[in-house]
Amino acid sequence: MVILRLRRALGRRRLLVLALTGVLSMLLATSAVTSPSTTGAVAFASSPVAPGVAASALSPTATGTPLRDGTGLYPRVIRLAHNGAANGRILASVVTFDGNNGIGAIHESANYGATFREVGRVADPESAAGQGLCCTTLFELPRQVGALRAGTLLWASSAGQDEQDRRMALRIWRSNDVGRTWSYLSSCAVASGTGGLWEPEFSVAADGALVCHYSDETDAAHSQKLVAARSYDGVRWQGHHDTVVGTWAPDRPGMPVVRRLPNGTYFMSYEICNPGGQYQCVVHYRTSADGWNWGNPADLGIRPQTADGRYFRATPTIAWAPTPGGGGNGRILLIGQRLLNRDGTLAAGSGRTILTNSRNGSGAWTAIDSPVTVPNPEVNYCQNYSSPLLPSADGRRVLQIATDFEGTVCRAYYATGRLP
Repeated sequence: MVILRLRRALGRRRLLVLALTGVLSMLLATSAVTSPSTTGAVAFASSPVAPGVAASALSPTATGTPLRDGTGLYPRVIRLAHNGAANGRILASVVTFDGNNGIGAIHESANYGATFREVGRVADPESAAGQGLCCTTLFELPRQVGALRAGTLLWASSAGQDEQDRRMALRIWRSNDVGRTWSYLSSCAVASGTGGLWEPEFSVAADGALVCHYSDETDAAHSQKLVAARSYDGVRWQGHHDTVVGTWAPDRPGMPVVRRLPNGTYFMSYEICNPGGQYQCVVHYRTSADGWNWGNPADLGIRPQTADGRYFRATPTIAWAPTPGGGGNGRILLIGQRLLNRDGTLAAGSGRTILTNSRNGSGAWTAIDSPVTVPNPEVNYCQNYSSPLLPSADGRRVLQIATDFEGTVCRAYYATGRLP
């Protein structure tokens, strides 16, 4: 994400992209594991293409409108619904850099995603001076948690992956002024050793607890697993437990995203990477009745696919869209980095497809065009990497933010399209 985890074929590496005086310089933050990411780059200052990233991957760029000038990685987007007069505004976050200081840049749209402007920044001292910043998230509290009122904004990151004696933390910051200013709140997990903690995401469980979902590399018995912790005040975190963990040590469940469906079910998407094979980093999902208990962690879940067997590989995100006019289950929207055919070959719609399902995830999924096209995304830290979706309140349209290379810069692009 400007580090971004390339997680795919050969080994989980961390790539840190720094904007330095006109030249994009990348630092590889290595992780002591072997599975879900493509090999990344070592630091360099003069080469226009990072080692491990094919020159062909640098053009053409995605369709849509650039969210900001320069680097913008690992985008996230929300619509305010618990902030009074600000309700309806759209906030988007990306990872960028000021020199070698990691920055969470917050952008706002007051015209339904037609235009955005930067309105705030999260500058965590634990991600400054080259310590590393990855995998940020943005969340609006739908209800009060402890002293945190409904509408409080939370931003969290994986911090510290590039420190010499690495002790990573998932650090949470809050804003009470719709993203203009931010203050440190707590950490939902802190590594006891040099293993990685990645990709924090939030949900609120049925009992009102704030839940932090994340990918954990600190268990010596597993290359990576999914873990959840909860807090009833946003400060003290408890109950850390596995939600998805393979019985085969090289399995690497990662990149969890959770949404609550109208029927009360919690739906989690994630990838499962492992060494090689057709289903390297294939997207899965599973469900929970209360948002905290996810069943047997060794149950790796279900692979969503179309009737003709197409499925996503890597970096999934999900969203829920209401049925236009109301009623029914609405639709779950799913996107991933690459779309593959039943036999594992690259599908024609890769980089321009969303899968939808109106049966709460069961049965076949339907392919539709995505608002942003990322032409032929390769397996790397940038192209169509963890692209967020935000359906309109009436379920008729969807906003997408996706990343792609422009020269050596990984930029974020946005567009809104109709939901058929």
